[in-house]
Amino acid sequence: MSAIASPATGPSLGRRLFGRQPLGYLFVAPYVVFLAAIFAYPLGFAVYISFRDYFFAAPGAIVERPFVGLQNYTDALADPVFRRAMLNVVIFLIINVPLTVAVGLVLATALNAAIPFRTFFRASYFVPYVTASVAVIGVWLWLFSTGGLVNNLVGPLAPDPSWLVNSFWAMPIIALFATWKQLGFYILLYLAALQNIPDELYEAAEVDGAGPVRRFRAVTVPGVRPTTTLVVIAATITGANFFTEPYLLTGRGGPNGASVSPVLLMYTQGIEQGHAGYAAAIGVLLAIMVMAVSLVNRYLLERS
Repeated sequence: MSAIASPATGPSLGRRLFGRQPLGYLFVAPYVVFLAAIFAYPLGFAVYISFRDYFFAAPGAIVERPFVGLQNYTDALADPVFRRAMLNVVIFLIINVPLTVAVGLVLATALNAAIPFRTFFRASYFVPYVTASVAVIGVWLWLFSTGGLVNNLVGPLAPDPSWLVNSFWAMPIIALFATWKQLGFYILLYLAALQNIPDELYEAAEVDGAGPVRRFRAVTVPGVRPTTTLVVIAATITGANFFTEPYLLTGRGGPNGASVSPVLLMYTQGIEQGHAGYAAAIGVLLAIMVMAVSLVNRYLLERS
């Protein structure tokens, strides 16, 4: 009795579209909706209004928001205040990112060792991160005021005018404040990475005669390289969007715009002055710059 060969049947259309576990799509759907509502839609809408003479009107009002092409972008690039704001971002990142990586890794290494009161120090470094900026900015205003603690310590070396009203020192002080404020989060990231480095690597380096500094350079730094990439990218994205610091520390970006940030400029143009299309163009240009810098940082760090 001869068997009749049946043609091979491939996977069904549903399995090809949804895989073997279609229930997984149900579990990820809330997060997809969250991303679409919180990130994708606002970003798309910002790009849309950046090409229009857009302003916010009362609900139900019929207004014209004409298409202006690249006019908002050319106006932003020609605006000296915007160019100064982008320069301030560069100054901020040059100070903030290297300090975050270097100080964060060194402190995390110290806190990972068996030192007295280790738990206390770990909590202490994390306190500024979870404290509202408004609550601690008053302390910094006192520290760097004309009659503050810093001026009393440095004496005649203190700048005139004082730090936060000085066009040269305002941005470095803001960068230092942001570094101190955010450092606890990055220390935690490095602590998690350090605990994944096998102790055998340190023991082998010690047997080979490597001292503490050599072990740090030969074992610790390569062992946390993926975390360093994450820290650099996260610090770059967070730092480029600084707003609270110049708004409160230097009186809305003073003196004379020396510490204005792109996000602060977006706030004044879009919310206070009603130029939403122009503010959106600033936001798109800032996003492009941050994306480019983050990609370059990732490329350089992964090649090293």
